[in-house]
Amino acid sequence: MTPWGNSFNDTHLFLLTDDTGIFQHTRYSIPDLSKGYTTDDNARAFILGTMLYEEKRTKEYLTLVMRYLAFILYAQNDDGHFRNFMTYSREFTEDRGSEDCFGRCFWALSYGMASSRLPKGIKSACASAIKLALPQIPLLQSARGQAYAIIGLGLLGAEYDDIIKKLADSLAAQYEHCAAKTSWYWFEDMLTYDNALLPWALFVAFQQTKQVRFLQIAQQSLLFLDQATFQEGFFHPIGCTGWWPRGSNAALYDQQPVEASMATLAHIAAFKITGEKKMLSLAQQSFSWYLGKNSLGKSLIDPDTGGCFDGLTPTGVNENQGSESIVGYGIAKLALSAV
Repeated sequence: MTPWGNSFNDTHLFLLTDDTGIFQHTRYSIPDLSKGYTTDDNARAFILGTMLYEEKRTKEYLTLVMRYLAFILYAQNDDGHFRNFMTYSREFTEDRGSEDCFGRCFWALSYGMASSRLPKGIKSACASAIKLALPQIPLLQSARGQAYAIIGLGLLGAEYDDIIKKLADSLAAQYEHCAAKTSWYWFEDMLTYDNALLPWALFVAFQQTKQVRFLQIAQQSLLFLDQATFQEGFFHPIGCTGWWPRGSNAALYDQQPVEASMATLAHIAAFKITGEKKMLSLAQQSFSWYLGKNSLGKSLIDPDTGGCFDGLTPTGVNENQGSESIVGYGIAKLALSAV
């Protein structure tokens, strides 16, 4: 059996979750209560919980699903936006989170709505939150907020294809503006975080609208990213200490687990939509970064709890095990095992 086909060790996921939601950060493997919670981490955890429930149909996973969804619903404002950062005392520290947070929440709610196995009450709660959020989607300006919204809308059916096209037109315009300057086939003047999300969204936009322009940009931008991040036979994500500005060199470290997760999911989508077997191979290579096929030859998975370490630094593994890391790993693992 392939490494991504083995069962998911959920010990750390349960350790990170209390009766409010999933904690944002840890000190090593212990939840860091001083850092509290975030809505976008609970949104991603809701997707993972849903995937686990769909696979196992157990009460324990359904409890996780309901807990994470309750957090998202509580975070939503009357205008459809979401608050993000919450202290351990359950107090939000802002009136509105970022558009990235909005997009992640919308993706999660759409994933729940599209599930064929979640109970009706959970799906109805997702639908009510989606209805409240929908008027805000045409107003999104950030590339990642738009991209997450496209992926979410793609799960909801053809009735939202006009909105998908408008969002994808905006992403395409951003890409064409940057690509027209030099051989820089990207959407911004710097590659930063959640990079593979952007081409992934345009693969979805092509699937929904059949606009060939979106497919071409998705393929060109993903190829550009792949040429920068697949080196010597393994995945080498762009580091967050400096990122990759146009005209400069890509940062080697710190490498973040979210990049391996997004790259895995984007290549799975590319494989499903285009049928190119190379995309599936690149998805597998992206995921193998977690397992030690990386620039340091170090596994990022804690063998005791199944937790995922928070990245690779120039001197070794970052031994903290935050929620973004384990949730991204789990989503990618389950998605790859289902292909």
